[in-house]
Amino acid sequence: MHSKLVLFLVYILAIAGTMALPLQRREYTGEGTFYTVGLGSCGQTNSDSENVAALSSSLMSDGKNCGRSLTVTSGSKSVTVKAVDTCPSCPEGNVDLSPSAFKKLADLDEGRISITWDWN
Repeated sequence: MHSKLVLFLVYILAIAGTMALPLQRREYTGEGTFYTVGLGSCGQTNSDSENVAALSSSLMSDGKNCGRSLTVTSGSKSVTVKAVDTCPSCPEGNVDLSPSAFKKLADLDEGRISITWDWN
């Protein structure tokens, strides 16, 4: 009887393992730009000297990503920023960075750079 119970539990665990929920999408690809930072959609005022960012409306609409940390990479350089604002014109993979954060990836003169990014 004990061995049948153990086999049954192993069977249930094996089935449960194949029915696991998919992981949240972790890596995004898009373009990095910069903007003049101020009062963000998360309700806080930040400055251009802080490493902060604005994300697409689809990622920021319900406020659940306010204050979340993400790492943005361009080439061999990366910067960690905090999501504090919404970029209404940005597609989901794009990140609008503070000037301070953008400068850690490229010169401001470039204006627009290819990036990847992940939630931390």
